[in-house]
Amino acid sequence: MSAAADAKQRAAEAKRIRQFITPEGIDLELKIASSGLRMGALMIDLIAMTLVLIILSLLAIWLSPAVRPDVMIIVWMLGAFLLRTFWFIGFELGSRAATPGKRMMGIRVVARDGGRLTADAVVARNLIRELELFLPLMMLGMGAVENMVSAWTAIAGLIWSLTLSLFLLFNRDRMRMGDLIAGTWVVMAQRVKLDADIATTDERPGEIRFAEAELAVYGIFELQELERVLRSNDPRAMREVADAIRGKIGRPIAEEDDLFLLSYYRQLKARLERKLLFGKRREDKYASD
Repeated sequence: MSAAADAKQRAAEAKRIRQFITPEGIDLELKIASSGLRMGALMIDLIAMTLVLIILSLLAIWLSPAVRPDVMIIVWMLGAFLLRTFWFIGFELGSRAATPGKRMMGIRVVARDGGRLTADAVVARNLIRELELFLPLMMLGMGAVENMVSAWTAIAGLIWSLTLSLFLLFNRDRMRMGDLIAGTWVVMAQRVKLDADIATTDERPGEIRFAEAELAVYGIFELQELERVLRSNDPRAMREVADAIRGKIGRPIAEEDDLFLLSYYRQLKARLERKLLFGKRREDKYASD
């Protein structure tokens, strides 16, 4: 790659960086997911949902061979609506804040204010998708199959769909209408593999850095509890502990819980070990440093 091309790529990457500033002045950098990654994630999810619907349809036909075709179409359309609604909302309300397609593309949903992603925000951003994509497509499909809408209505639906669907191409944060209304971003997800030797204090690539003031709030007892949670690898427990630590140190939610906890554990352990070298031992968060 030439120097000019490399500089151009770095400039493009820099444009996708967004900042969260913690009360301690720590700059958390988030990288906005590209429209290509988001489209890829959507296609993966649509393919997966289609496969689920096909399997369920074949099962229904096998169980009820005498079912009328028009009834099957209605049931299929209702099933498609329920599946896509609960697919996106259910997965994004999970600990990873991402559908299977988003996880495969390495992206996730976060709240723009740095807080925990709420159910209201997830529901809002996904219900808007019905107006952006699925409703216009359904209108086009009905018109093509049963001639229930005129050509002009079909064209209007297509223009409406394209206008809303392509909105993310014309704003710097690559937000859909749903993101704009719900107050969310879709960002690159940082993930770590929780290895057996979590006790190592060696710095790892991509590790989150914490200020001295952020590490000073906990002691040996909390370190031991944090190690127990990390070794259990329970997403729910990790989420609760990560939220508690973020609330204590005043840090926004801007990364995966496991990466956050592992980085905090290693740096807290290294800090306490340094203190012990100078004869200072802090048993827990209630003891003076």
